[in-house]
Amino acid sequence: MATAHPQNVHADDTRLEKNYSGHGMNGNAMKGNTTGMDDDSGDTLKRMRTTGSVNISSELFEKLYLSPENRVKGDLRKTFGNPTPIALVGFLLSLTPLSCDLMGWRGAGGNGAASTGVFFFFGGVLMILGAIGEWIIGNTFPFVVFGTFGAFWLTFGATLVPSFNAYGAYVTDPEVAAATMGNPGNPAGLEVPAFNASFAFFLVFMGLICFIFMICSLRTNVVFFVIFLTLVCGFGLLAGAFFNLALAYENPANLAAATRASRCVVGGGAFLFVTSLAGWWIFLAIMLASLDFPIQIPVGDLSTMIKGASEKQK
Repeated sequence: MATAHPQNVHADDTRLEKNYSGHGMNGNAMKGNTTGMDDDSGDTLKRMRTTGSVNISSELFEKLYLSPENRVKGDLRKTFGNPTPIALVGFLLSLTPLSCDLMGWRGAGGNGAASTGVFFFFGGVLMILGAIGEWIIGNTFPFVVFGTFGAFWLTFGATLVPSFNAYGAYVTDPEVAAATMGNPGNPAGLEVPAFNASFAFFLVFMGLICFIFMICSLRTNVVFFVIFLTLVCGFGLLAGAFFNLALAYENPANLAAATRASRCVVGGGAFLFVTSLAGWWIFLAIMLASLDFPIQIPVGDLSTMIKGASEKQK
């Protein structure tokens, strides 16, 4: 049979898809209609890079979903789009500007207060939506990661909003509190040692959970591992900055603590900037793979190098 015109191939492929079960035609007729189109339709199917349409390699699955390939019931991955990129967008558009603020580039500062809205609507909303999407299609690891950081950005944004009174609650001096006429969010609370030390502990345990994520990411890829490694370092330095700020506010003569705090903030911002660079790389890799772009970039797949416990038992 002569090679079909591309339009005819598309039409025939659509018809075959609808009549896959063979209703309305016998098996021989179907075989006769498809013999000459094996090559064209096969190439078309190979270009369809979604888990719902064809089986994909473990390496490509890990790149698209940031999780080792797992088997789930149903066709949810065929029904829904990949939620991973939208969660990464929320993460990157929150973290990258914040890292620049912490490093003080171009006169930036204020611990990212200018990006409070970004933390809520990009970091919070998009990452929570991405987490829900990962939960729906059965990807546990990215679901937990995105849900955790979605909550982190909402928490961080809320801390910066005066009406949440996160730092104003630490102002106990009536004379100082009177300066805001009873309104929440007294900025004097930012200089209270107890507030800075308390917030530092939150950052310590964010570093701890990132350390756990870092260990788990050894089953994903090198870039994802670098993201969590630098997050551990970044959260550690920022926690150190707030602990030193607590010391500096407790004793204004302790200039060494103030200096250490300033250096830790800049160092933490630098590590978070490296996190952002790795995140942008993996986001680009996922988008190129999702579109079956002719140019692909590596992420250093580890899912096939570090075997899972179930694979070792086989």
